[in-house]
Amino acid sequence: MPTPDSIVSIWNRGSHADLVGFKPRGIQGRVVNSLGERIVRGFYPAGSLLPRESKLMADYAASRTSIREVIKILSAKGLVETRQKIGTRVLERSNWNIFDPEILLWHPFDTADHDILRDLIEMRQLVEPPAARFAATRASLDDIENIRASCESMRQSMGDMVAYAKADVRFHIAVFEASHNAMLNRFGHIVANFLQISFRIQQEALDTSENLIEDDCNNHIKIYEAINRSDPSAAEELMLKVVLHGKSSLQKALRNIRG
Repeated sequence: MPTPDSIVSIWNRGSHADLVGFKPRGIQGRVVNSLGERIVRGFYPAGSLLPRESKLMADYAASRTSIREVIKILSAKGLVETRQKIGTRVLERSNWNIFDPEILLWHPFDTADHDILRDLIEMRQLVEPPAARFAATRASLDDIENIRASCESMRQSMGDMVAYAKADVRFHIAVFEASHNAMLNRFGHIVANFLQISFRIQQEALDTSENLIEDDCNNHIKIYEAINRSDPSAAEELMLKVVLHGKSSLQKALRNIRG
């Protein structure tokens, strides 16, 4: 079972260069990442003011132009608003662009507040089984090969949880792509990095008795086989089973944090 420290370690490993597309860009990228994470994690709560421009310049050794660009980026994400003679105020969570990939990654995994993970699982329950159903009737030969290859990557990386999580994400992205639904495909790519982190956490709960990684891999292979034989009902049912199994594993891992 994972400990609170191990969950923090998973987050720390998952929030940097090994996540697809997560690349802070120069000083502006680093400041955006730092301030965004502090806002999302509650260091700067809703209604509070960010430090003044001169303080941010000194803290981050950044130019005035860079800090102003950072504030524009955070504003575009719905995290803050700037008003003359008042400053830059942190907005309520309801204003945030919750599907922004960076905002998703800035959420904490080392506290008892895991609503974002719960919400992700619920969203997956709604969208992934239908995506698998669509894939079973719409997948091209290339799509089917991509799903098969991701299953093989999962099988070969069962001894490495980090590699297994990456292969697991590739599998789900391949199914979204095979659905040939632009919105489902976009959803998959938006949450890909967040899925990778949640998969790592839930896979920490896999053990050698009732919750085998081999079973998890085989369940993914069954989805591939259903899509390959153009069986939409089976593909949908099996995908729901995988999502719910992941939900159970994630809950098992997170209960250990909550004590």
